[in-house]
Amino acid sequence: MKKVLHLFFLLLLMIPQITYTAPNSGLRVHFIDVGQGDSMLVETPDNRAILIDGGVPEAGNRLISYLKEQHIEEIDLMIATHPDYDHIGGLIDVLEHFPVRKVLENGEVQLTKTFAKYRFYLFKEQVPVQIAQANDKIMLAENVELHILHAADEHAENRNQSAIAFKLSYDEIDFLFMSDVEAEQEEAIAEKYDVNSEVLKVAHHGSNSSSTLKFLKKVNPEVSIITYSASNDYGHPVERVINNLAKVESQIFSTAGYGNIVVETDGKQYIVIPEMQPIERFLKRIKDKE
Repeated sequence: MKKVLHLFFLLLLMIPQITYTAPNSGLRVHFIDVGQGDSMLVETPDNRAILIDGGVPEAGNRLISYLKEQHIEEIDLMIATHPDYDHIGGLIDVLEHFPVRKVLENGEVQLTKTFAKYRFYLFKEQVPVQIAQANDKIMLAENVELHILHAADEHAENRNQSAIAFKLSYDEIDFLFMSDVEAEQEEAIAEKYDVNSEVLKVAHHGSNSSSTLKFLKKVNPEVSIITYSASNDYGHPVERVINNLAKVESQIFSTAGYGNIVVETDGKQYIVIPEMQPIERFLKRIKDKE
């Protein structure tokens, strides 16, 4: 009961006031609810599809259904930020069901069945693989740039510290994707690059390892999105991260509270479109358990 009440309290904290003007057309960024894991879809103005991570293996069917609902027929670029199973697991099913033109990854190898299966399908489908390098810039479409801020680090102490972090920019609107990097990498990134962004994908599911107040002040996000499952055993998101986001006056959305979240922008304005409201989702979760 304490866990349920704690979750309910967090969900109440995460009810922002959505006041942005809806753009006419442009870039769409989907933060897909894959449970305890990461998966994001970027649709460019010229209809290219970029898939970032895929959640756990069990989320594969859910991810495929979501992509089909968005009328995605092929993946122009797949980004595997690092080889943890809650990031690459669902990508295996995607590789089975969709043509993938190219994969960007950090080049690290993990001795797990999930990683072996992921690499097998890359080999089977003969998908070209590019290893990300810090400061690389990729033009995804006209006025849409992906700037890699961090990639594999030979001094990293764990896989999270070598995750790919990047900034996605469309004209005046910036999205910052921090994958699972930790406080040390956040600090190094902020020292080298301009991290100021309207929308932040919070690092490591709101874990205590990341999201220092110093870093968040430099990002100054208007909207922060946390990807996690309400039933996770890790305590995500931690109270410190929620408090830090509140201190920088960022509006907080979560896949646990809102389900799938879409941000649409024309490069000057943007709107956040949640699948449902936290109270609605909370009651639905209770009903599903009955």
